Amino acid sequence: MNWVREFYSVSGGWWAKADAKVTDRDRHRLSLLRNHGGSAGRVLELGSGYGATAMALAQAGYEVTAVEISDRADYFSGSDRDVAPGSVTVYKADFYEVRLPGQFDIVCYWNGFGVGSDADQRQLLGRIESEWLRPGGIALIDVANPLVWAGWDGDEERLSADPDAGYDYELVQRIRFDPITCSAIDTWWEASKPDSKISQFLRCYTPADLMLLLSGTGLTLTGIVAGDHALPPSPHPGLDALLRDRHEYLAILRRTADA
Repeated sequence: MNWVREFYSVSGGWWAKADAKVTDRDRHRLSLLRNHGGSAGRVLELGSGYGATAMALAQAGYEVTAVEISDRADYFSGSDRDVAPGSVTVYKADFYEVRLPGQFDIVCYWNGFGVGSDADQRQLLGRIESEWLRPGGIALIDVANPLVWAGWDGDEERLSADPDAGYDYELVQRIRFDPITCSAIDTWWEASKPDSKISQFLRCYTPADLMLLLSGTGLTLTGIVAGDHALPPSPHPGLDALLRDRHEYLAILRRTADA
């Protein structure tokens, strides 16, 4: 996973002016966390990026610990922390290695799960269960949906610069999908620098695959959120949100309380 720090640092520089602030996306995540995790408590956010979602949670009164490996963490300014009724503590670190004090009521990982191998995911889930999540606590994890990513295989898109909106770079994105490993290869480059490409590699999981991955971890999939649908992990034939519309879904995981 040597590509992770570089990919998110370089791409973070492209989008920081537009995205390193609280937006509707972060407020939507706050709503999801309130609905499925409760209205108060200690929150651990893994892969916290610019810290915008952590800030939205802190403004709502949560005590947030945020972990981000890339330079995106540098955009979270100390002055922002002073305006929140809650709190934010940021660790610029690898969440496979970082040591954190105490346990958390909620662990969230937005738009990032699937980096690395199945073994890497199981290692991370093991840390969530054994180190970070209190008994009976909940984890909210965005999971890449293979049914949609596979449909994007071969797509290439050119994104024009929009300086007024904070997007200073003209970029190109190309997507490939490996059906053997069920992984998306998401490649980006500046249009003026076609020889300087960066890629992220995302292991995708159907809900059934995710339940197999969770076996033996002490975490149980109790629900999924796909688009506007909050559903139990049971058959739903023809669900458009998972078949065609949503490139990721939110997995709601619970830690079984200690006996």
